[in-house]
Amino acid sequence: MPPKKPVVEKPLLGRPGNNLKMGIVGLPNVGKSSFFNALTNSSAPSENFPFCTIDPEESRVEVPDPRIDVLFKMYNSTKKVPAYLTCIDIAGLVKGAHEGQGLGNAFLSHIRAVDGIFHLTRAFEDADVIHVEGNVDPVRDLAIIHEELRLKDCELLTKQYESKGKEVSRLGINGDKAKKEEFECIKKIYQWVVEQKKDAREGDWSGKEIEVINSFQLITAKPVVYLCNLSERDYARKKNKWLVKIKAWIDENHPGDVLIPYSGTFENALSALETDAEKAEYCAKVAAQNEIPTPVISVLPKIITTGYSALKLLYFFTCGPMEVRCWTIRQGTKAPQAAGVIHTDFEKGFIMAEIMKYADLVELGSEAAVKAAGKYMMKGRETVIVDGDIIHFKAGQITAPKKK
Repeated sequence: MPPKKPVVEKPLLGRPGNNLKMGIVGLPNVGKSSFFNALTNSSAPSENFPFCTIDPEESRVEVPDPRIDVLFKMYNSTKKVPAYLTCIDIAGLVKGAHEGQGLGNAFLSHIRAVDGIFHLTRAFEDADVIHVEGNVDPVRDLAIIHEELRLKDCELLTKQYESKGKEVSRLGINGDKAKKEEFECIKKIYQWVVEQKKDAREGDWSGKEIEVINSFQLITAKPVVYLCNLSERDYARKKNKWLVKIKAWIDENHPGDVLIPYSGTFENALSALETDAEKAEYCAKVAAQNEIPTPVISVLPKIITTGYSALKLLYFFTCGPMEVRCWTIRQGTKAPQAAGVIHTDFEKGFIMAEIMKYADLVELGSEAAVKAAGKYMMKGRETVIVDGDIIHFKAGQITAPKKK
């Protein structure tokens, strides 16, 4: 039999690493800062006029996961450290932003600096909250923002395509092969985004092409989660005339992307309450006011976990009597690199990873029972870490290089 060809692993779109950020993007006055405040329990300016946010606000929010509470009790730990998602409130874009309208160049640079997008649109009527386009039409608003982001990428790609094209044309037949290959990558990306008017994240790219896209930090290469801001009544009743139209637009233009309806009014009122009892009472009150049989619940946990997953992030657990901790890594991370998230010496001196599955530990009740059942696994360097793995790393001593 011929030897198997080695599997070539493609890099992921986006920045490498695990310290990734979601930016909140949309037109002015659609509820971005109010959403940010409810999500992070912070107090970003949220006023009824365009560009009340100028500089981006940044905050971390805990990723909700009941598994860490279960492990905390099982190990009788003194401390628990959850995973976090970093969110950034970016000022509203307007039509013409890619040409500098409404401080557009600055705001688009803020979007380029994040790793994923919460694209927020407004589907509530309120005469007291002005709309920069004159009336509420979330489908139009989605199209405006999407086109502004794509046009900014077009501007960058056109410059690269023209300058690299001139450079390659001067090389001749026997010129620099690497530069010619790079230009072919740029040409393919240019044709996809500029000529075919498609998002970079939706193309089929080789590993080399992904490296070029990542070097440009293309906005349309970033994952998108769509959020629709409803009135409290529409959210409670799960009814709004725009939702079907928004979903149809997403399915037609970006199939597979997630749409999550929420209510800024409801979430802000809920986040302002201090105790669980007060929150439960408010949820029941909103349900009664809108004749809903069951209490209305917050959708923020779903938004947080969806944003976290959109960035292709996951985490493994380390557990003991001192602490239970989540360690964030990107999908596809192998055991030595996961160990390096804890400490770089663990990656350098990696020997093995001792892994339990969360479900096995909960079902069997203890580490000893997992070992007795033969489900305590010793894994090597090529092991890809899976979300929720409980891991103990073994590493050798790192010797410092001898001084010459």
